Amino acid sequence: MIRVLGCHGSIAARCHTTSFLLDDDILIDAGSGVGELRLDELARIDHILLSHSHLDHILSVPLLADSVIKLRMTQGDLSSLRPIQIHGLPQTLEALKAHILNGVIWPDFSRLPSAAHPILTLHPFNVGDVLSFRAPAGGSAQRHVRVLPARHTVPGVGFGVETPQGLWIYSGDTGPNPELWKLLSGQKIAQLVIETAFGNEEAHLADISGHLSPQTLAKELAQLAGEVNVYITHPKPGEVPAVLSQIRALDSRHRIEPLREGQRFGVPLQAD
Repeated sequence: MIRVLGCHGSIAARCHTTSFLLDDDILIDAGSGVGELRLDELARIDHILLSHSHLDHILSVPLLADSVIKLRMTQGDLSSLRPIQIHGLPQTLEALKAHILNGVIWPDFSRLPSAAHPILTLHPFNVGDVLSFRAPAGGSAQRHVRVLPARHTVPGVGFGVETPQGLWIYSGDTGPNPELWKLLSGQKIAQLVIETAFGNEEAHLADISGHLSPQTLAKELAQLAGEVNVYITHPKPGEVPAVLSQIRALDSRHRIEPLREGQRFGVPLQAD
């Protein structure tokens, strides 16, 4: 199951930045939506997959680390502490260490509570890798997540979660991305979660900031064969209706809906 914790480009009441919870132990991005989880839910997270280093996608990493240390120990025994594995491009992990876990913005939880037993461990990946995770308690199959290309102002990726119905695709923050469509050619897509951060009236901002606007999204979707269920993520709070209207005016082939916080994609992966 995939649960949408946050899907906005910024914050306001009931609007959180990007994060998805896969089953109950894997976060895909760690925006402000992570704060919607109960403490016991936070303590069950074993892996965080980061699409890139921008604050709206990583801001919950240091706070989560601080919240769950005691809960992830057995009877207060530091040697029993189960670390949370942070997965990202080498450049993303380097940025996290240099600019967040630096002792100035936040303590370095990749060395705390001790260097031998940290709460966070860092694990680099590359575009094209397939990440495999053990089945959660009671599950029978591993989870496989493909690392997909993205084009942003900093090194970034998207992710594809393998399901029996095809790939659940999350684009990450990206502008026009021909490498993605080439890679997905011939692939069965269950759902496509893709960003559209600005309306057409701000298309120039989308272009210079490595994002999509409705007019560039329409060109991207034209490269998909057949009809695909498309969910729009990352618009600013209050701008979802306008952005969605502009997209639908340009693309009538695909089923296009706004992504909603609290939305769940189940097995088979269909929106509840």
